Amino acid sequence: MSGRRAGRITADEINELITKLQSLLPESSRRRAACRSSASKLLQETCRYIRSLHREVDGLSNRLSELMATMDCDSPQADIIRSLLRSP
Repeated sequence: MSGRRAGRITADEINELITKLQSLLPESSRRRAACRSSASKLLQETCRYIRSLHREVDGLSNRLSELMATMDCDSPQADIIRSLLRSP
């Protein structure tokens, strides 16, 4: 953001950031946010999407914990899961 002056952000920079943020949303959320068009609505939609991602991660984590609890820790399947968890 080379156009910043003394900590201020320009309207063009805000619009650019909003466009970038909107491009990160999945298609369905992007369509809903585009229909509402205001930055406030886009931020609300983004927060909803982030919350849904958190719920999904929590659910997957719980499922993985349950799966690991039922497996033999020395099994090939457990080794595969551990290697996947270590992957970047």
